Amino acid sequence: MFFHFHPYKPFLNHTTEKIIVGTLPPPRFCTKEYKDGDVDFCYGSKDNLLWQALNKIYKLNLCFENTKEEINKRKNFLQNHKIGICDIVESCKREKIDASDIGMSDVIPRDILGYLKEYKNIKTLIFTGGLCKNSPEYFFRQVLKKHNIPLKIISSEIPKKHEFNYDKRIIQTISLTSPSNAANRSIGANEYYKKMKKENPKYSTFDFRVEQYEKVFK
Repeated sequence: MFFHFHPYKPFLNHTTEKIIVGTLPPPRFCTKEYKDGDVDFCYGSKDNLLWQALNKIYKLNLCFENTKEEINKRKNFLQNHKIGICDIVESCKREKIDASDIGMSDVIPRDILGYLKEYKNIKTLIFTGGLCKNSPEYFFRQVLKKHNIPLKIISSEIPKKHEFNYDKRIIQTISLTSPSNAANRSIGANEYYKKMKKENPKYSTFDFRVEQYEKVFK
């Protein structure tokens, strides 16, 4: 059984207004056995498309190499745009050493509500994936249920939006299409994607994400 822990503390400060909420980076980030193209920071996996999408949206000129300079570029971007990262899983166990959410067991969550109470400018939670078993939104809903906090749907269109009342303020949640390539199959079945692909055969699942992420992050 592999003990999979989160190698990064939440990246938050008192100016943070939006937080990105995922689960865990791939196990190799715990053992520091990086691949070429990985960056030793949140969402730094070469296989994760979040930073690639943000790079295109904001024209950040990021390089995908594991250097202090590249780590600092990402941190500076987040701070300048009042964006934080607070994944919801502190640790879990795995029988198979991979990055799948479904393979997690004995999950220990982070105190996400505690962070919301501490950092009072947070207005939006951005889940890196929709609602399915062991997704960040799945665990967050369990937290809300435990504390009897209702979640109200605002928009059922992708990306879905909800809101809840906590610490005397309204906080919105947004469920992104996952930046993992594992989501490409579901994107391929999306009617909007099929329409765009028909109009432009070069339209890609990455283009689909960029369009969606730009609406959420800008």
